[in-house]
Amino acid sequence: MTISRTTLAVALAATILGLAASLPARAAEEAPVVVELFTSQGCSSCPPADAYLGELTKRADVIALTFPVDYWDYLGWKDTLASPANTLRQQTYAARRGDGQVYTPQMVIDGQVDAVGSRRSQVESAIASLRAKKAGQWVPVKVMVKGDAVMVTAEGHESARDQSATLWLATFTREARVAIRRGENSGREITYHNVVRQMMPIGRWSGKPVSIELPKSDIMGQGYDGCAVILQTNGTGPIIGAGLIDDWMGN
Repeated sequence: MTISRTTLAVALAATILGLAASLPARAAEEAPVVVELFTSQGCSSCPPADAYLGELTKRADVIALTFPVDYWDYLGWKDTLASPANTLRQQTYAARRGDGQVYTPQMVIDGQVDAVGSRRSQVESAIASLRAKKAGQWVPVKVMVKGDAVMVTAEGHESARDQSATLWLATFTREARVAIRRGENSGREITYHNVVRQMMPIGRWSGKPVSIELPKSDIMGQGYDGCAVILQTNGTGPIIGAGLIDDWMGN
C-alpha cells in the first residue's frame, strides 16, 4: 500500500494534536529539540553536515546526536564509527514517515521531520516549527549524576496515562577525529560530534512519573563521555522529552 505525503501529514498532525491535548502545558523554549544526523565517513557530501552538527551541539535549545551508518562501506572505506543499529534506526524512521527516504547526510528532527543535513535553512526551519508545537506536548526529562549512579527522571501527568513512550539511553563520544584513507573522503581528517555508540531502552512511560537509577561505572567503563535520554512514542515516533549530560566525567 502506498501512503501519500498528504495523508501521512494529516495523520501525524492528528497524532501530535491528540498528544498535545493530554500532556502538561510547558513553555516551548524550555524544551530542547532533538536533531539526529545520519552520516557516513564514505559520503563526500557529509562533511558540511558533520560540521553543522558540531555547531548544533553548542546550543542550549538543541540536543544534537550523530548516528554513523554502514551502508556506504562498499564504496572503499569502512566507516569506523558506524553500526547496523544506526542504519536500522534511520530505516525505521523512513518507514514510519512513509516516504522511504534513506540517505546521507540526513537529519531527523524530533523524530518527525527529515531534512538534508547540510541545508541549514531547511534544518533551522524544521527546528523552529517543531519548537513552536512543543507547548502542551513536552514532558520534562532530566539526567544527572548522583554519586555512583546516573539518575533519569521523567515527569508525569494524570491526563496522559493512556499514552505510552520509550525512554532511550544514548551514550556517546563527544568528539571523534577520523583520518580517512580511502573512498570519497580519502586524505581528509573529519571531526564527528556527539557520536552515539550505544542506544538502548531503559524504561517505559505511560503518564506516571518515572525514576530510573543506572550504575555510573557500567556506562563510564565503556569509555563514553556523554549520554542523552530520549522519551519517544512508538519506539521511533515523535520525541516528547529529552535530557542530556554532555560531560559527566566532570561530575
